[in-house]
Amino acid sequence: MTPAPDAIEIETARAPDAAVIWLHGLGADGHDFEALVPELRLPAQIRLRFIFPHAPVRPVSINMGMSMRAWYDILQMGGGPEDAAGIRASQALVEALIARERARGIAAARIVLAGFSQGGAIALHTGLRHAERLAGVLALSTYLPLAPTLAAQRSDANRGAPVFMAHGTLDPLIDIARARGSRAALQSLGYAVQWHEYAMPHSVCAEEIADIADWLLVHLAADP
Repeated sequence: MTPAPDAIEIETARAPDAAVIWLHGLGADGHDFEALVPELRLPAQIRLRFIFPHAPVRPVSINMGMSMRAWYDILQMGGGPEDAAGIRASQALVEALIARERARGIAAARIVLAGFSQGGAIALHTGLRHAERLAGVLALSTYLPLAPTLAAQRSDANRGAPVFMAHGTLDPLIDIARARGSRAALQSLGYAVQWHEYAMPHSVCAEEIADIADWLLVHLAADP
């Protein structure tokens, strides 16, 4: 069984009953989004554990083979051949994180997979294939990886899982047209995608953070 990767954890209250597993982008690490937790301004009654894992260090082709934290190799910008083996290896890492939360008493339906850029791609890839129903997937400034394989590999449990996708109209790294194409591919398979666009580059903005908080409030409202 794949061991869970090292991760930073932030709990918003004692005895959390829900979890958000948040994956960083290429070249960053788990610290990249930990400052976002207080910015979400979530109410105290939503008892959350945020998990910010560190991606493995690996050579990245588009960066002249330099080693850095990456969830998978990027062979070229803007599409083209994909690192299927690397994507599936990171899927196994995220599955190990989900299993650890399940072992700590968090129901699968109370777990959100979230990620930015590469991390968002892995969140989509893993969340839509996970065997148990999840609370949903947050995919920021990203795209659907290995898109042609999803129809055959997706899980029945997460066909109705809510998906939040957001992208910057000024993104120079992942063109918004690619993200819109991913949204269309998901919608064609029946996924409920909540789509947001912001006048920003490859980043996050205050309006987006507020929309994420609203989405989390809806999908991680206190367990009845």
